[in-house]
Amino acid sequence: MNTPPIVWTVAGSDSGGGAGIQADLRACDALDVHGCSAIAALTAQNSVSVTRIAPVAAELLDAQLAALAADMPPAAIKTGMLGSVENLQVLVHWIDLLRAANPALAVVVDPVLGATTGRVFADADLLQALRTQLLPRATLITPNRREAAALLGLPALQHRADVEDAARALVQAGCASVVITGGDVAGADCEDFALTPQAEGWLRNSRVATPHHHGTGCVFASSAAAAMAHGFVAMEALVIAKMATTHGLRHACAAGTGAGPVRPRADFGQHIAKLPALSLATQPVLARRHRSIATPDPARRHGHSADLPAIAFAPLHDPELGLYAIVDTADWVQRVLDAGVRTVQLRIKHPQQSDLRQQVRASVAVARAVGAQLFINDHWQVAIDEGAYGVHLGQEDLATADLAQIAQAGLRLGISTHAFWEVCRAWTLRPSYIACGPIHPTQAKAMPWLPQGNGNLAYWCRLLPLPVVAIAGMDAPRTRMAAAAGAAGVAVISAITAAPHPEQAIAALASAWTLGRGETEAPIPAKLPRPTLR
Repeated sequence: MNTPPIVWTVAGSDSGGGAGIQADLRACDALDVHGCSAIAALTAQNSVSVTRIAPVAAELLDAQLAALAADMPPAAIKTGMLGSVENLQVLVHWIDLLRAANPALAVVVDPVLGATTGRVFADADLLQALRTQLLPRATLITPNRREAAALLGLPALQHRADVEDAARALVQAGCASVVITGGDVAGADCEDFALTPQAEGWLRNSRVATPHHHGTGCVFASSAAAAMAHGFVAMEALVIAKMATTHGLRHACAAGTGAGPVRPRADFGQHIAKLPALSLATQPVLARRHRSIATPDPARRHGHSADLPAIAFAPLHDPELGLYAIVDTADWVQRVLDAGVRTVQLRIKHPQQSDLRQQVRASVAVARAVGAQLFINDHWQVAIDEGAYGVHLGQEDLATADLAQIAQAGLRLGISTHAFWEVCRAWTLRPSYIACGPIHPTQAKAMPWLPQGNGNLAYWCRLLPLPVVAIAGMDAPRTRMAAAAGAAGVAVISAITAAPHPEQAIAALASAWTLGRGETEAPIPAKLPRPTLR
């Protein structure tokens, strides 16, 4: 059996079992990590009130952390209520020691400043220590709106633009990634604003109508820490945490006369209803490894990330896309159609190519003549003008394309995805299909993404109720495996266009596809797919 990664929770003990260490460990179990606990404070509380709080002695906290470090070093640390400045300083000391040996150590800070019942957990000195000593060491912080305002010394964050500005201020204060959660704001939806090196935007799920929400913030932060211990980057970890917390709220129940505890479950990742929406951002959404996300953008200083429009695109005439050839000229479109391919993408990467419109027009004509499904990559306006069947867009194109105009013109839409958060954006748009990749290493373009493999492909094929196309690194054996994993189509470039005999290659790929569709893969596992970004 594989040894699960280790997550430390350094937090307060809730005698009522609803929040704190107890909630953290439930989340760790649900996400298949081994949770270790170092208790920083003891509380006397139940489901109704907190009657007493006592920080443990700094020497005792230090002893707990030393014992864990000697035998069970963490892949991630989640912090909650720390009880005193001295305890915070002990924790900071151990973070620095552990990072000297493991620079990749993730630290997720849940700045627990008080209870929903009104009890204050952090005085002015502890709040200042959080700001100056712990937050600059945080890989991710997860305050709600009230906590974010307190950390910044601001009044209440009333508007979405206020929340975005606060997140940027926290990044400028030294936090690597920030999510300001919206559970403390009334409304039909629960919206969190995430700002990470990989992506930014508003994560939204319908609010779970339950009075039993004790420990929600603890479960969310611990789930994110657990996901990061598994190797997921911050933005992917936040999507996973939101899915796990939403599922936990749906399973919450009473345990006393007050608010009952959130109860995370290991099957949270198997339900499409838990997948949150993610808004379009006005900045690039792919990993910006060499650019600080704290750099302000004057064009959006007083605005906020664009909401995803409520659009549903037309379904495919044939959801069984099968062999999906990606070519770069109308002549190639004609050639693959003559060889029997019926799903084709015209991918011309140079927007200033002089004969772009002529290439699209000729491709549309020959595809229409045989009833093929032809998608135009990127050039959506030309595709509309020339009456193409569909458009394929990358994630970076979603913020600039006129999605409503594409839908109104009746064009089908395919969207590329590489990670959880990109699937969130794509699924919210209800496109005609979603492409997942790279499934295997590819030479077609430089990418920061790790190959997903057939396990991830099978996960998305079973989770998403629309056609899923496998893309990158496909040959005949891999095409067969992708078909068996449940893919509705396999996108192929060089295995056709670089083949010595393209027609023979197409015949071999088509045969592999047919064989794979007749095979049955095992049911989707309960675990999540593996990480997709280093």
